[in-house]
Amino acid sequence: MTKEAWEHGIALFNDGQFWECHEALEAAWMQSDGEERDALHGVILLAAALHKARHMGSARGGRRNYAKALMALSGVPDVWRGVDIRELEAVTHAALRDLAHTPVVPRREE
Repeated sequence: MTKEAWEHGIALFNDGQFWECHEALEAAWMQSDGEERDALHGVILLAAALHKARHMGSARGGRRNYAKALMALSGVPDVWRGVDIRELEAVTHAALRDLAHTPVVPRREE
């Protein structure tokens, strides 16, 4: 996956365009393997969780995708491609619990 594709997906997430983030990263996920595949799958599922909860009104669907995301991300390092994965999990959880909370992808040096 190119740096540009990753940054585009992150920008969509930060803009609250969760379905678009999912779509933007999906092609790279389908062509990846190993740690990259797990990381992309997890971020896609976090975006899908927020989409389900916020745009489809399905809190249960959001929680279900969030749980799947945690499993996908469990073997991914704490910082992956400049994103604090553990903090992203927490930010997403907070946004699922409080729809007024605006999630932003936390950045950190590797």
